[in-house]
Amino acid sequence: MFTGIIETVGEINQLTQEGENIHIEIKSPLAHELKIDQSVSHNGVCLTVIRIKDGAYVVTAIKETLEKTNLKKLTKGSLVNLERAMKLGDRLDGHIVQGHVDGTAICKNIDEVNGSWIFTFQYTNVAFSTVEKGSITINGVSLTVLNSKKEEFSVAIIPYTFENTNFKKIKEGSEVNLEFDIIGKYVKNLMTPYL
Repeated sequence: MFTGIIETVGEINQLTQEGENIHIEIKSPLAHELKIDQSVSHNGVCLTVIRIKDGAYVVTAIKETLEKTNLKKLTKGSLVNLERAMKLGDRLDGHIVQGHVDGTAICKNIDEVNGSWIFTFQYTNVAFSTVEKGSITINGVSLTVLNSKKEEFSVAIIPYTFENTNFKKIKEGSEVNLEFDIIGKYVKNLMTPYL
């Protein structure tokens, strides 16, 4: 379980293919604090630490994860947003995030507005939707939906978030990972038979 409050950004050191899986080595200041079998969110994708060495650690993404997320587009030097699992008893500063990506979206537009940015994303083939002032997780970052339309929404990014996550690397046409609000997903699932 995560909160969507990014701790740091990691850099991809190496990608190693093994069958349909990819082992991802990430250089990160968190590496020395991690343990084998620990869950870490990578651009919103929960992956398990399998090896730690020299200021870096390794996780494995399986075929299904690669097909449903933007991890398939990582290259050496790519930046990924990182968050360790929350501790029981900590403040929940973001929202409840599982690290289970629902799908991806494409950045359609970026507007700079007096020192902040409005990012607009379009998604398809996802069974969920957004609501204005509701929660959305983009590349693991907990955000509030500014505008919500059918298969499109916008979020406002403050300078701190822009500088301390990989939002600074997102351009028009970039693919991002989405995790929709867990409560909204349960409500939709419960109401669908009655609609």
